[in-house]
Amino acid sequence: MNHIIKELGLSTVGKVYHNLPTPILYEEILNRHEGQMAHLGPLVVKTGKYTGRSPHDKFIVEEENSAEQIWWGPENKKFSADNFDRIHIRLLSYLQGKDIFIQDCYAGADKEYQVPLRIITEDAWPNLFARNMFIQITDSKKLHSHQPEFTMIHAPRFQALPDMDHTNSEAFILINFGSRLILIGGTSYAGEIKKAVFTAMNYLMPQKNILGMHCSANIGDHGDTALYFGLSGTGKTTLSTVTDRRLIGDDEHGWDEKGIFNFEGGCYAKVIRLSKEAEPEIYECTRKFGTVLENVYLDPETRHLDLDDDSLTENTRAAYPLAHIPNTIRKGTGAHPENIFMLAADAFGVLPPISKLTPEQAMYYFLSGYTAKLAGTERGVTEPQATFSTCFGAPFMALHPHVYADLLGKKIKEHDANCWLVNTGWSGGAFGIGQRMPIQYTRSLLRAALKGSLNKVDYDQDPFFGLYIPKKCPGVPDEILHPRNTWLDKGGYDLKAKELASLFKQNFEHFETEINSDISKAGPQI
Repeated sequence: MNHIIKELGLSTVGKVYHNLPTPILYEEILNRHEGQMAHLGPLVVKTGKYTGRSPHDKFIVEEENSAEQIWWGPENKKFSADNFDRIHIRLLSYLQGKDIFIQDCYAGADKEYQVPLRIITEDAWPNLFARNMFIQITDSKKLHSHQPEFTMIHAPRFQALPDMDHTNSEAFILINFGSRLILIGGTSYAGEIKKAVFTAMNYLMPQKNILGMHCSANIGDHGDTALYFGLSGTGKTTLSTVTDRRLIGDDEHGWDEKGIFNFEGGCYAKVIRLSKEAEPEIYECTRKFGTVLENVYLDPETRHLDLDDDSLTENTRAAYPLAHIPNTIRKGTGAHPENIFMLAADAFGVLPPISKLTPEQAMYYFLSGYTAKLAGTERGVTEPQATFSTCFGAPFMALHPHVYADLLGKKIKEHDANCWLVNTGWSGGAFGIGQRMPIQYTRSLLRAALKGSLNKVDYDQDPFFGLYIPKKCPGVPDEILHPRNTWLDKGGYDLKAKELASLFKQNFEHFETEINSDISKAGPQI
């Protein structure tokens, strides 16, 4: 233990809690008044001021080993190595004499490409979050000899001084690929922990010819793998966690020469207004020992949860190990995907509920990453906003988008995967007028695609986006398949469709010098 403390640059700390199991972490959390136990055993915590990711406070350290590879810009803002070192020294000084919690784990279920992690936290509950979220080491010998490739220090009560530290606020998420060190301070939102590791994986994996993906994945009875790309709130977790398919993972995966593998060992699901009827598997996880619930309302007398209460945030979350879902692939791997779904919560209400994509269209919509930014996922967002997030996860893509797009296009063609664009957003009008697409229809559309039923129907080509729309689908009314049919004001639909098509074209101008012209032509041509 002493050698770990010395490696961290700490001379003296309080008590070191190393790789505590879940029950003992519970005891520490409750004894330290960091959270409360709810009815049936989940742990409820509050994250204070930060109830979502703070993208403006995330930086990549500019250093010689990685500087030429990083996709610098608004998503990957530069941070000087000198400023990083100064914050690091002050952070180590802050931790002197304090108790710390260490969790050793892995990112990556494929043992050939696993990245050893060491997560160090000043509080017990984020250590439990990390234990839930990443892949646990069950072999005591491996745990004893664990050598981290990436280390993270998480200290939410240590705040940056923006004028001196050159941060945007008191919060900071700093990733140093040279020293393989991640520093997080000023924010208690645990999503920063998992997304910082995801960013690191998206830097490391493409260098091994592995595609890092912001997607969920599951497997059918016949061993067929499906991927579900999408930003938070578009339905990745909900649509992949179903009774008739086994879950590989709900958020982050790699695609290597053998197939798909989960980067994580747990799930981090939005639970606001979670329905026992519509999402029974996730609902049950909110009632289990070991689950960490962020900013969920807890009745102080009965200790019962109210999942409908958004008084703290719309972005209420549950972090639980995959073992909490009975229908999972424990090894976290699957075959090459047969179907790839790109999920978009379309606030304009003009995209079809499902459409089939050519390989070129798949790369176009992958690079575009269109969706609505949903309330609560990021600070300051109170209602859906149209947004484009490259590769369905621009904040977590450390390299240039064409690196990921080239890998995706190559793998789609090599393994002949069917690709689909799915609108989980609005129908019958834009946000405020139309209605959110009923989840039972979306499930029916996905089921038909997965079973091959949509390979047997005729298609129309949308005049605005060039998308191929099925004329029929079992279990879904014909009239909702064409979004224009759901609008009372057909002229209003045409105007909105042209507006969104124009936004697609405007956004894609950033990529046209780096991308094959066939991909540019696969988008809207208005």
